[in-house]
Amino acid sequence: MADATIYDFSVRDIKGQEHSMADYRGKVLLIVNTASKCGFTPQFEGLQALYDELHGQGLEVLGFPCNQFMNQDPGTDDAISQFCSLNYGVSFPMFGKIEVNGDGAHPLYRFLKKEARGLMGSEQVKWNFTKFLVDRQGRVTKRYPPTTKPSAIRKDIEALLGA
Repeated sequence: MADATIYDFSVRDIKGQEHSMADYRGKVLLIVNTASKCGFTPQFEGLQALYDELHGQGLEVLGFPCNQFMNQDPGTDDAISQFCSLNYGVSFPMFGKIEVNGDGAHPLYRFLKKEARGLMGSEQVKWNFTKFLVDRQGRVTKRYPPTTKPSAIRKDIEALLGA
């Protein structure tokens, strides 16, 4: 797909419903692979804060649970949904558990990794809470490592919201 954008993909939400990424056309997206039992799990709090503060201006935070890193999200989609809601008040869209690396990697993540490579040009997602920022035209603008706190991305998000 030579001129592919994020809008060319579909995803299954945490309740099992299919959604086209085109539903998010015109929004700034922060796409994150999440885990419930990770040292970075408290980042749910920062992600929710960004969502609360900037959603009205056009930000969508999209969480994709993944169990590929040391089995840190082994629960069912329902259990993950309950955990995120009860422990972090997550109200931003969460999706069904996916793989982000390897032969079983979700097509959306294959696209994200190709568009915004990691350290030293690597496509692999290294760990939970890797973040991808997408502009209002569906173009991946940046990848952030798991160590980048959501609050540190705020200026980049605001720049895209204002563009």
